[in-house]
Amino acid sequence: MKYQIIGKNIEVTDAIRLTIEEKLSRMEKYFVIDDEVLARAVVRSYTVGAKVEITIFTKLMDLRAEVKNDDLYAAVDLAIDKLEGQMRKLKTRMDRSKEAASLGKAFALEEVEGEETEDEIVRTKSIYLEPMSIDAAITRMEALGHSFFLYLDDEDDQICVAYKRLDGGYGVIQAENKLK
Repeated sequence: MKYQIIGKNIEVTDAIRLTIEEKLSRMEKYFVIDDEVLARAVVRSYTVGAKVEITIFTKLMDLRAEVKNDDLYAAVDLAIDKLEGQMRKLKTRMDRSKEAASLGKAFALEEVEGEETEDEIVRTKSIYLEPMSIDAAITRMEALGHSFFLYLDDEDDQICVAYKRLDGGYGVIQAENKLK
């Protein structure tokens, strides 16, 4: 696994780098390790506290955890715990899924102890995607009181999701697949 540790408003000292790499190395047992797996940690320092964002990029799926805490080292521990929880949840879903073989090529999930989850699909909804601008999509999202809105971009016919960002403002996720 390759490590990339980035500091924002903080200098990444050797102590911080070693701690993060040591904690991330615990995650290696969950992956079929090669040079394709990248673990990126972004540490940010604020007037009070710190935030750690850890993203692990694999061929088939990315895992991400973000934690804010008064103590940087505690935030690192909590982010790793969050990632391990995601791995347990993924294992449980894969045990019930037909996709297990393809995902198994990226993850060594026999190391993960599964847990029973109460997650189940409770509603399925079908919608017609109306072509509209991003401004119209945000207006609709706000009117509905939702934190995201799925729409068809009127400029390039791409499927998009407009969403509210936790740190304020809005974001757009645009599908790369072209509609037929």
